[in-house]
Formats: sequence, structure tokens, C-alpha cells
Amino acid sequence: MEVAKFIKLLGKRKWLIIGVPMVTLIVSFFLVKNLADSYESHARMSTGLVDQSQQVLSKEGFQENKINIEFGNLLEMMRLEKVSDQVSYRLMIHDLTDSVPFRKKSKLLKELNESAITHAIEVYKKHYADKSPLNPYNEDEKGLIKVIKSMGYSYEEIKKNLLIFRPNNSDYIDVFFTSDNPYLSAYVVNATNEEFIAYYSDFIKNNNQKKVNFLDTLLSKKGAELARLKGELESYKVRNRILNTSEEAKSLFTQLNNYQTTKQSAEKDIASYEGALKNIEEKFNPKDRKYFEASVVPINQQIASTKQFLLNMSDEYIKSNYDEKIKHKIDSAKNVANSQIQLASDKYISNPQSSKESLVQQKAKLELDYDLAKFSLSTLTNEINRLNKQYDVLVPHEAAIQNYESAIDIASREYLDAQNRYNQSSLESSLAISLKQIEVGVPSQALASKKILLVIVSVLVSLILVLLGLFIVFYFDNSISNSSELADSTNQVVLGSIPLLGNSLIQLKALWGESVKENASMLAFREMLRSCRFEIENEMGKSKILLINSLTSGEGKSFFSMSLAYAFLKIKKRVLLIDGNFSSPVITKETETEFFIDDYLSGKKLLNSDRAKNEIVVMGNRGTDASLLELSSSENIELKLDQLKEDFDIIIIESESLNSFNKSKEWILFSEKVLTVFESGGKITLQTKQSVDYLTGLKEKFIGWIFNRDENGKITKN
Repeated sequence: MEVAKFIKLLGKRKWLIIGVPMVTLIVSFFLVKNLADSYESHARMSTGLVDQSQQVLSKEGFQENKINIEFGNLLEMMRLEKVSDQVSYRLMIHDLTDSVPFRKKSKLLKELNESAITHAIEVYKKHYADKSPLNPYNEDEKGLIKVIKSMGYSYEEIKKNLLIFRPNNSDYIDVFFTSDNPYLSAYVVNATNEEFIAYYSDFIKNNNQKKVNFLDTLLSKKGAELARLKGELESYKVRNRILNTSEEAKSLFTQLNNYQTTKQSAEKDIASYEGALKNIEEKFNPKDRKYFEASVVPINQQIASTKQFLLNMSDEYIKSNYDEKIKHKIDSAKNVANSQIQLASDKYISNPQSSKESLVQQKAKLELDYDLAKFSLSTLTNEINRLNKQYDVLVPHEAAIQNYESAIDIASREYLDAQNRYNQSSLESSLAISLKQIEVGVPSQALASKKILLVIVSVLVSLILVLLGLFIVFYFDNSISNSSELADSTNQVVLGSIPLLGNSLIQLKALWGESVKENASMLAFREMLRSCRFEIENEMGKSKILLINSLTSGEGKSFFSMSLAYAFLKIKKRVLLIDGNFSSPVITKETETEFFIDDYLSGKKLLNSDRAKNEIVVMGNRGTDASLLELSSSENIELKLDQLKEDFDIIIIESESLNSFNKSKEWILFSEKVLTVFESGGKITLQTKQSVDYLTGLKEKFIGWIFNRDENGKITKN
């Protein structure tokens, strides 16, 4: 529905839709007719970011995102104003010094004298060498900026015609420039590549040099820190007489284990020796012991001397951590002691108890072993205590040394990492920049003319703008264009639609004549009136007084009232048409009636009811600025209308519109049914919404709407 409505709107505005593109076509043709031809030049640059054959420092594969970011950075750097300024300087220097400039002198450049041009060349060359921009706050340089713009060599102009992109995820960057001079296009693409490579090379070298300097300083700091920590560790070891805490701790731990084991063995031997001696002692008679001791005094002295030697050697053997040489001396001393004990047994003077000779020998040997074991136990205990003290002293040194060694290990790794970074950065800074131009821009043939394309585009754009404008008007247009929209907007029934008339008024009397049969459009209009008459008559029922009004003036209620009156006359109804529109008595003027409502309400007998059988009786008004209740009282008005109801079958009253305040509402008080005419294209505004609500409040008295001047059913006179 909305699409069809929009298409109808386009049909109504077809001359606008056709006219605007045609005007645009003519204007654009004359504008582009004298346009210069365009020349495009192309140059290509290799970056070395993807091409592995140019990679000196090999990389393990490529990360697509990283490569894309690097290319994005390169493309944005090529578009920097700093690079474009260098190209602008070169173009200006070329045009000011070369005999064949790329472009003719601009109006501003022609105003400069020779000294000014010489000064401009010097300034441009100076800024080109310094790679610095012109200062817009300096009056002299501000003028030179204007000269560049006047020649079309400014950053904005170059950027507008310069195309830079990476083709198909390749290793290359393509540069295109379009201008009105083939040599200018070639010069710009080559100069852009050259200036960018120079700028990028300086940029990378400066950054690499800063990185190398920083890493060199960092490497020196890390080396000094590592040397300091090593010196502190060495000083600590010298100060505390430490060679190797780990080995010393290991040696002490081994000695402690050995001494503990030996001590346990000695304690076991002492216990066994004590038990054996006790058993032997119990077997001796006191007299035998006395005899025995008196007999072996000399030899016992030798045994005691040997025993003391063994004890001394045993003590020295333990303190020496079981030296093998001392072990041999102990074994030799034991052999001597055994010989002396054997000798004591041989010199034993037998008595009646000579059977105990073997016991005496065992006792002497056991006493020697017991003394050795007992003495060695004390020595072992002392050595264990001494080793424990040494171990306790070694523990804090070990902790301090471990802290030093841990710090040295961390400092050593940091130093090696800094050294690797420094070496790599030094190598990278020494390598040549991989950017290079592999295709040079050359002058090319003129591009295919875009004049026709520009004309077509301009026409299409104008057409689109017109259609867009019409669509905006259509979208925000809340006017009502058909009876369905009127019914939806008011929630009231539409009794009929009256089509929009053509270029001349229809003669109402002739409309119902025989001559209309030859005119199909007039017949259609008559059928619409008949349809409205039927619906209205059906709604009227037994009521006779029908008031016809509108929301606003000028909606065609006068013409419809006369047309409806003729329609009722054709079905043999006695019709009275009252012109109740005091402000604009159109019906009174059209019919030139001699009867006036003003006179009738004042008591004059004016009407002849017999006339109503053959024609419409029209009661006009004198056009005074008055309202109905100002002409007579409400009781008299009701009385007079009741008298008219006796003489006529239907009374049609055309009143003023509802926006005329109370004038239409006064007529509504005395009418039986109300019919409102609504013109096609009208709107339900905030003011008319109040009138619609008022009509809705009339309930059964308001019978509906007549949709007038319906363009969907427009009738033209043939």
C-alpha cells in the first residue's frame, strides 16, 4: 500500500524527476567539456618483509598479523606530511629552476619578481636539506606555503591524487599518481619512493643507533655488577679462609659418620672386654693372683710401656683421620705387645694352680685391648665434638656464599642476555635497509576519458537526490490520500468518495440528463453520487435534517451539498437546500435564490412547497457576519425547522467549517444527522484532532465522512 502510494507520488512529480536530471546533464556537460586529460604513473617498491631471500637474520616463519601491522605502519609513514613536504619542495624547485616546468605559473607565482623567486628557491632548498616544514606563523614562509598551494603541490593536493597500497598480501608496495601531466605523474611517484626510502632509512638507523647505545650502556652496567659480585664473593672467602664450602662440608660429614661408627664399635668392644675380664677375675684365687703378680713384675712393666705407646698411637691415628702410616705403627706395636704377653706367660712360675696359665694370658691381652678401646672412646668423642663445631661454623658461611652465588648467577644471565641483544642490534644496525624501488615510474598514455562517466554520475546523483527528497517528503507527509487512511485515522466510517473533477465545472442539471450517456467519465461521477446518496439515505433513516460541514474551509462541502441535493431530487424527494454558511454563502451566490433563512426565521412566509416537486428549493442567507442563534431564539429555530420537515422529505444544510468556533456547532444543535466532508490530501493536525474528537462525541448523530476530491478516482472532462 505504501509502495503504491509512493509510486503515485512519483507519477505526480514526474516532470520534476525528469527535469532536474536533464538540467544536471546540460550543466555537467559544459563543465567537463574543457577538462584536461589525466595521466597515471605507477612505481613499485620492495620491502623485504615477506621475501625470505632478503632476510639476513633468519626468522622462524612469519606471523601474518605482525606482517600486516608492519605493512600498515609503512603505508601510513609513506602518507606522512613530512614525506609529502619533501616532494613538494622538489616540485617547486624543479618548476622554478627548470626550463620545462610541469605546470604553468600560477597567478600568485606570476606576481613574484626575480629576487623573490630567487629567495623562494633558497628557502625551499634549505628546508629540503633540513627536512623541516615551513612555518605558517612566519610571514615570509607563510607566503611560500601559499605559493605551493597555488601550484597544486600542497600536501592536500598530492594526497588527493596519490594512491598507495600493498597488492595481494605481497612483499611490494605500489604507488600511483594521477595528474594532467604525464611527466609530473612519473616524477611524483619516483620522488615519493625516494623520499620515503631516505626518510625510513634515517628513521631506522637512528632508532637502531639509539638501541645499540642503550644496550652498550646496559651491558657495561651488567658487566660491572657481575664483576662487583664476584669480587665480593672472593673477598668473603679470603676473609673467612674458605676454599670450597661444599667440599669441606662433604668431608666433615663423611668424617662425622666414620667417627660415629667407630665410636659405636668402641663402646661395644669396651662392654665385651669388661664382661670377659670380670669372668676371668672370678676364676682366680687371691693367692694365685699374688703369686702371679710377684712373678711377672718386670715383664708387666714392659707391657705397660708398650700399652702407653699404643694409646698414644691410637690417639694420633684418630686425629689424623685414620692415616695408614700410623695404622702400620699401631699394628707393629700390637705385635710387640702380644710377644711381651707371650713372654710373660713363658716366665710364669708354676704352682699347683698351673692349669690357669691360659687364663692369665687371655686376661693380659684383654686388658690391653680394653685399655685401647676405652682410651680411643674418649678421643673419638673429642673428635666428634670438634667436627661438629667446625660444621656449625661452616653453615652460615655456606648460606652467605649461596646468596652470593645466586646473585652472581642472575647477574651472569642478565649480562649474557644484554650481550646477545647488543650483538644482534649491532648486526642489524650494520645491515643495509631492505626497502628499494624495483619499478620506476615512467610517463604513460592518457587515461580513458572520464567525461562521459562524470556526466552519467552527475545525472544519476541528481536523480537519486530528487528521489531521496521525494521519499523524505513522502515519509514525513502525514496527509490522507484515500478513504481507507481517513477511516483508520478517525475510527469513523467513510460513506463515499467524490472524485477530483477535471479542468471545468460539471453542470449539475446536465449531469442527470440523457447527454451524459455518451461521456463515460461523467457517468462514473454520477454513479459515485448515487452511491453516496444511498449510504446517506440508509444512515438517515426517518431523520430529515442533514447538516454538511468540514474540518476546515475550502474542502468542497458547498459543491457536494448541491450535488447531493440533485441526487435526492432524482429519486423524487422534496429537497430543501439551506445555505447556513454566513461567512461564505457560495450556494446563495451560485443559485441566486430569492429565499433567505434570515427572513424565514423572522416570521416571513417565503417558500412555496409545490415547487419542491420539480426542483430543488434553495434557502440562502444575506451574508451577514452573524451566527444562527443571533438570528433567532432556539425555540423559534426548532419550530421553523419542524414546519419545514412537514413540507420537505430531506433538508440539507451546509454550514461553516468546525474551525470557525461555534458557528457550525450551533447548526449541529438543530440538525438530526451530521455529515462531514474531508478533502483528499488533508491532515489530522492537533487543532483538527479536537474537531474529530468532537464529532466522535456526537455518537449516532454523526453518520460519517465524505472523502472529497479523491485523486485516485480523478475524472477529466472529455
